[in-house]
Amino acid sequence: MSLLILLTVAYAGNASAGAREQAKRIHDRIAGVPPSAAVLDDMEQDISAGNDLDAAFTAMEDPAFYNVTLKNFAAPWTNEAMTPFVPLNDYTATVIGLVRDDADFRRVLYDDVLYIGLWNNLPPYSNTGNAHYEKIDELGYDLSDKQNFQGVSQAAYSGLPSSATAGVITSRASARAFFSAGTNRAMFRFTLINHMCSDLEQVADTSLPPDRIRQDVSRSPGGDSRVFLNNCVGCHTGMDPMTQAFAYYDYEYNPDSDPDGALGRLVYNTVNDPDTQSRVQGKYLINSSTFESGYVTPDDQWDNYWREGVNRRLGWNWSDNSPGYGNGAKTLGKELAFSKTFAECQVKKVFKNVCLRPPSDSDDYAKVDAMVSSFRSQNFNLKQVFAESAVYCAGE
Repeated sequence: MSLLILLTVAYAGNASAGAREQAKRIHDRIAGVPPSAAVLDDMEQDISAGNDLDAAFTAMEDPAFYNVTLKNFAAPWTNEAMTPFVPLNDYTATVIGLVRDDADFRRVLYDDVLYIGLWNNLPPYSNTGNAHYEKIDELGYDLSDKQNFQGVSQAAYSGLPSSATAGVITSRASARAFFSAGTNRAMFRFTLINHMCSDLEQVADTSLPPDRIRQDVSRSPGGDSRVFLNNCVGCHTGMDPMTQAFAYYDYEYNPDSDPDGALGRLVYNTVNDPDTQSRVQGKYLINSSTFESGYVTPDDQWDNYWREGVNRRLGWNWSDNSPGYGNGAKTLGKELAFSKTFAECQVKKVFKNVCLRPPSDSDDYAKVDAMVSSFRSQNFNLKQVFAESAVYCAGE
């Protein structure tokens, strides 16, 4: 009976949390650590005055928001296992920096940007290792420090032409995870998962023409062409034309001395590859005898077949203009980032991260829709989404 009474009291307290309790909950959800008494007082005053969003932005001034919350938020996007238990790297650092600097978050998929540490005792940024970021992690440096943690030109550090940079897509960590070996389809798939909140099965469309499906895809798996027509074609008709954007990229490492690619580097063909007699990487000809009449990739020109059919619902050109075709990773990044689905995906991820659950009822979905509109009106500043999510889930 005593336990029941205690639980009832606790529940009642949560259901009618006062301004101070709301302030603490907002700070805990955003920063992951308790606020100081002075910060809690300031946040309580803002909430009591009806300025709930100001209280949430105050919570984002805590360095733990950048060093812990955002690091754990973005880390799963950097590896195929989708685990947060990886060291800081250039992908995660760039996400953290763009959020900290109130940047247009769409830039994460196409801009010539990279965030690095400028503290004196760090190893320099390297194209063949992650020691720079691991040292930042080890020393616990404050990533809210704008003087010592800054955005720079990715091209200036990676050696890529600026036109070949595409935000985190062309970060070293992303290249190691998704350009390594294979056929570069992994980069497209995981970009879709991480930034459009959809895996290939969710966007499969068997109604589109299969003319750009590469030679390595069997047209009769197991001797049955129906498997290709009813299953394989659904993903490949959209994926293969867009994965062509990555035709000049690879991640090179020595599998004998460096089996996990820790010392490898992103490479980009600016001259003809001996395997293809074009700038296209040799990996695009892997298993070319599987279906010799299949598509042979001649360059990095991609086309978005998903602008037709069921995937028109993804909202292409929702936030800016993109022609639906182009050359290279940068223009493909813009195609994805300018879609409504990109904005919706960021909002849903932040909502889940802050509220500790995905949207689940009509009120939640109405709030998500409102936050998508707000995200757009606030120039795609992801801090706005964190603030609105925290206020919504602070309790009444």
